[in-house]
Amino acid sequence: MSTPGPKTRSTSPTVFEQHREELVREIAVGMEQVLQNINRLNRNLESIIAVGNEFGSVEALWSQFENFMGRPREEVEESNSRPKDENHDDGQREQHQHQ
Repeated sequence: MSTPGPKTRSTSPTVFEQHREELVREIAVGMEQVLQNINRLNRNLESIIAVGNEFGSVEALWSQFENFMGRPREEVEESNSRPKDENHDDGQREQHQHQ
């Protein structure tokens, strides 16, 4: 009595093997699409970075302008917050009142 084993199997693919091969093909096509989309995304990011780098000089100019315009305000605030100026003004007032 012999039992059928793997050697007696026919050479035509089974339904499972056919289904597996179809799924492997679908996965391969999907992976190729993912790779293409990643490459497209990479190119788009590179162009965005290139455009951003073109604005570096404009940003530097605006920073200089902002620093320049911000200085007088700080100087004015410092001169208004000095206690010596207030005491000096009071001393002048007292001198004028005594005369």
